[in-house]
This record gives sequence, C-alpha cells and structure tokens, in this order.
Amino acid sequence: MPRGRRRINHEMDEDERQPSKRQRNNYSSATMNTTTTQNTSRRHIKAEDTFSHKRCLAWFREYTNPDEPDTLGPDGMEKFCEDIGVEPENVVMLVLAYKMGATQMGFFSQYEWLKGLTELECDSAAKMQLKLDYLKNILNDPNVFKSIYRYAYDFAKDSDQRSMDTATAKAMLQLLLGKHWPLYTQFAQFLDQSKYKVINKDQWCNILEFSRTINIDLTNYDIDGAWPVMLDEFVEWLRQQRTCTSTTILS
Repeated sequence: MPRGRRRINHEMDEDERQPSKRQRNNYSSATMNTTTTQNTSRRHIKAEDTFSHKRCLAWFREYTNPDEPDTLGPDGMEKFCEDIGVEPENVVMLVLAYKMGATQMGFFSQYEWLKGLTELECDSAAKMQLKLDYLKNILNDPNVFKSIYRYAYDFAKDSDQRSMDTATAKAMLQLLLGKHWPLYTQFAQFLDQSKYKVINKDQWCNILEFSRTINIDLTNYDIDGAWPVMLDEFVEWLRQQRTCTSTTILS
C-alpha cells in the first residue's frame, strides 16, 4: 500500500506540473498579444524615423501664409530658426541654404525646401536639430568650405546687382572668415576707409585665397602677383598702418 500511495502521489505531482489546456491557450494568447504590440510599436517607431515627403511639405506649410503658400519668407524664416534653436545669423543657416540651393537670402521656395530636406532626410524640427552639428562640421572640409564661400556671394548680393555692396560683404566675411582669418578686422577697417563701395566676384574669391595663403606679417605677398588691385592696396595700407604704429611706439 505505501508503494501504491507513492505512485498516486507521484502521478498527482506530474499532473500538477503539467499546465492545463486552458492555461496553455491563455499563455499563447498573451504571448501573441505581446508580440503583436511589440511589432506594432516597432512599425510605429520605424514610420516616425523614415523620411516622409508629405510630412516635410506639411512642415513647410507651417511657415508660409495663404497668400504665398509656395514661399517661406522672412517672418516664416524667423519662426523656423526659433523652432530649430538657431539664430538667423548663424553660419549653419548659410550651409542649410547651400544644401537647398536657395537663391535669395531670407527666402526658401517649396522646391528648395524639399530638395534640401529630402537630402538631409528631415521632416520635423526635431530631426533638423540632430543635423545641426553635421551642417556645421562640413565647413571643416576645405573644398566644401570653398564651394559654400563662392555660393555665399550670389546668395547674399541683391539679385538685380552684379556686385555685392561692401556692407553685405563685410557681414558675410565676418560670418565665414571672422574666426579663422587673423587679418579680417584690418581688412574690414581698410574697406571702411577705402574708395570701394562694392566687391565683385573675382575680388571675393581672391579674398579667400589671400586668407589661406598669405602670412599675417605679409612677408610672402608678391605685389607683382596676380592679385586684384584691391588686395595690393590693402597690403600697402596695412604696411603703412604698422609702420605708423611702430614709429609711434619708438617715439
């Protein structure tokens, strides 16, 4: 009898360890529900992460008005900059305009917006903020910087003018070269007292080359080189300024 009782108890233990059919079905249903929820969440996240042309266009419309739905103007630009946390004068905005191929400062057309932001895969302010460091860092590539510098001339000057006025030129040079060219301040002072009211594109491009190749003491500047007359005059003016300063100190 003790053996039989142990056998019965053993069989009962085995039965207790085996889940019932209802329990198995409940477990399977719960597992399927959890898996379905996880898959739905993944699809939702993936959909949010994927660039949407429709969402990008809707975002553009937030900054336009009914009278000109295809153009983002100065007021919309201010709000756009505020939404992405960037000052309008920040060099990042120039790089973004370059990516869009924008043709007029302070304005983005719908075509330009979609062109640039499709390439950047941005359809929201949050995604744009994640791209700001990238936009700033591409300026570290000398060839890309040169392209953006050249682009800035046509972008910033008045569309109906062949040349850029010196006030605009100084502002753009400050933006692009102010932190990297030790002679920028002196060059801006030279422009203020010079006869020059405008800067043409050849002069603009040579200013960049000058900033990259000419020593701060001007010792490697060749007056007989192929530099524009403007830069010959700047070098002569700066040397005179330095001579006057040295004379004053010695006396």
